[in-house]
Amino acid sequence: MDHASPDSRGRASRSRLNYVPVQNTALKNADIIPMSLRTVHFVMPGGVDDPATPSGGNAYDRRICLDLPGFGWQVQQHAVDGTWPRPGAAARAELARTLRELPDGTVVLLDGLVACGVPEIITPEAERLCLAVLVHLPLGDETGLDPSTAAELDAKERVTLRAASAVVATSDWAVRRLVSHHGLAPERVHAAAPGADIAPLAPGTDGVSRLLCVAAVTPRKGQHRLIEALATVKDLPWSCHCVGGLGNDPEYVARLRDLIDAHGLGDRLHLVGPQSGAALDASYAAADLMVLTSYAETYGMAVTEALARGIPVLATDVGGLPEAVGRAPDGGVPGILVPPEDPAALATELRGWFGEADVRRRLKSAARGRRAALDGWATTARSLAGVLAKLRHEPRRAA
Repeated sequence: MDHASPDSRGRASRSRLNYVPVQNTALKNADIIPMSLRTVHFVMPGGVDDPATPSGGNAYDRRICLDLPGFGWQVQQHAVDGTWPRPGAAARAELARTLRELPDGTVVLLDGLVACGVPEIITPEAERLCLAVLVHLPLGDETGLDPSTAAELDAKERVTLRAASAVVATSDWAVRRLVSHHGLAPERVHAAAPGADIAPLAPGTDGVSRLLCVAAVTPRKGQHRLIEALATVKDLPWSCHCVGGLGNDPEYVARLRDLIDAHGLGDRLHLVGPQSGAALDASYAAADLMVLTSYAETYGMAVTEALARGIPVLATDVGGLPEAVGRAPDGGVPGILVPPEDPAALATELRGWFGEADVRRRLKSAARGRRAALDGWATTARSLAGVLAKLRHEPRRAA
């Protein structure tokens, strides 16, 4: 894997973003009717709406642009091309120009993928602009980085986050991690977890055998561990579709294809590439069990997207994934968490899923209960709007 210019969300092209503000139903549900709109300038990587590179971070950024106006904030979008978080000279110059041209006191929300690797550009603007940084994934947590690159990115992120007026993370776990790891003042770090749109209950295939993994095909998502686990349960009648972008790390994709062939799984395990819209809905509708074998996740939007359809989850116990899995109102757990780096544990739970009807019934019941209790994106936008509102009145405080 080439980490000379890692872009953990696969953003390489710039596109114009034009979104319609949240509709009146969302305002009614939130009991908020803004009298006038303030402005936030949202700086994000180029290509956030490129269907070839879907990601949770892209989806979050798009949805925030859509929903913030319903909570009093119109969004001026600045999509900056570049190999973030290690951009070239042209991207650096464009980011610096974008910030430099904003008037003093402007409220600015920066996607952490853009901001955290270039503190020399961000920190000089921190005294005159009201800066909030949205961290989807700490830079050093990207799997596959060599130790020196990870350490360099981690140190740069620390400088950037300490300079910002506020930091927004996508789970309570991520808030705790950023505060402890970077030594940030707790009152400056806020959670705004991704929402979920409740979807029709997934009918599934036969109630047991169709497995679905929705994740970009990268080392951090750990699809090789899923393949290794499935290779030990070939006697079970499963099929698995891995939905996610194939362009972020071609070497890893090639490694997975070789692994699939070596285990003779080519007719049962499919790397189907990125999906969105009706195609992605169809993949969820056919799924009986969501599987996710990540090494690191700050939350795990694919988990709540599955639960929003009543699909149980089998995932690694890392980062914010337990928070995303959550519990049903009656206390039922809609998923199974396994230790990372343990394909054998994953295989054991798969055997339990196939072999124990009571386990399936319990998990499906809990998933439907969790579905009804999931927070929507209005909650996310409300939380973020509250953070932005404070930026207008509170001077920056050091960590």
